[in-house]
Amino acid sequence: MTRDEIIESAVEFTRNSTINYISKEAAIKPEYAGVKIFDDPIFAFGSADDEIYESFKSDDIISNQFLTPAEWLPEAKTVISFFLPYTEQVRVSNAKDYEWPSDKWLHGRIEGQIFVKELSIYLEKTLSAAGYKSLAPSADERFKTAMPAAFTSNWSERHAAFACGLGTFGLSKGIITKKGTAGRIGSVITELNLQKDDRPYTEIYEYCTMCGKCAKHCPVHAISLEKGKIHKPCSDFLDEVLKKDKLRYGCGKCQVNVPCESGIPKTP
Repeated sequence: MTRDEIIESAVEFTRNSTINYISKEAAIKPEYAGVKIFDDPIFAFGSADDEIYESFKSDDIISNQFLTPAEWLPEAKTVISFFLPYTEQVRVSNAKDYEWPSDKWLHGRIEGQIFVKELSIYLEKTLSAAGYKSLAPSADERFKTAMPAAFTSNWSERHAAFACGLGTFGLSKGIITKKGTAGRIGSVITELNLQKDDRPYTEIYEYCTMCGKCAKHCPVHAISLEKGKIHKPCSDFLDEVLKKDKLRYGCGKCQVNVPCESGIPKTP
């Protein structure tokens, strides 16, 4: 398989999968049924033996619980990272106020993440069927979160995206891609040796202009220019959303109506 074949297959899956549309059964309100969650994904391909993955084991970055691509898949040659941008309908709905997340955004966070997993598994199975051992870490039984320290996991989609060249971090700790930061990220590790992308940046926050608009939008002031994002108040707010909306949680106020919402912001 070629890079183009992988991308074309993923785009077709995204456009045609019923999971990428809010179902009648899941819709918070009947009028949300049929709303599309994601636009076409974008991709970056990185080397599985990139030394940057070893650096993620540092407690200053993730933790020593982080597993490198080779620890997930010994035959690993390539890490495939993708970003699914939310549709305009989802994004606009969440920018109407900055108190509680919109219903459509909550669908994007929960049903959207279900689709991210389905796309990851689809790519894993497609590559495996072509004769190349592959796996999606976040769909693997070994995947763990919040271990042992809070807000860490043994695989990070954001850090993999940074390593592959998909984008840099922003003040809110989201990844800013050429399609912005409002969306979800996934990845697949494969033994297929594909042409790699160069990281078009050198700094962690290179695409972020530090304008501070995401901090202004945060309902619980969990983001600041001085300290960046503090995870605990953000997490506590998500717990409050879960209590309010019972089955769904999310926020995303830092990802909408900001210069990096749907693209890389221009440096002033």
